[in-house]
Amino acid sequence: MDISKAEQRVLHLLAQGGCILVEKDEDGRIVNYETVTREGWFWGGCSPHLFRKLKYKRLIASRNSGPYKITRLGLKRVRAQLNNR
Repeated sequence: MDISKAEQRVLHLLAQGGCILVEKDEDGRIVNYETVTREGWFWGGCSPHLFRKLKYKRLIASRNSGPYKITRLGLKRVRAQLNNR
C-alpha cells in the first residue's frame, strides 16, 4: 500500500509519540480535532480529508474514546527517517 507524503508526515509525528485529540458532539460525530506533537505543540498539517484517509486505512485508531494514535499497521507502513527514535 502506497501512502502519500502528507500521510507520511502525520504518521511520523504519531510514531514519535504524538496524537490526534478529537472533540465529538452528542451524536458521537467528530466536530473538531487537533494534532499534537509529543512535546505538546499543536500542528496544523492534518486536514479533515487526510484524517479520514488514515482512519479508513486503519493506520490510526482511538481506544476507549481516547486520542487517535498510530496502530501497528501504521508503524509498518511508515518509512524510516533519521529523526525517528
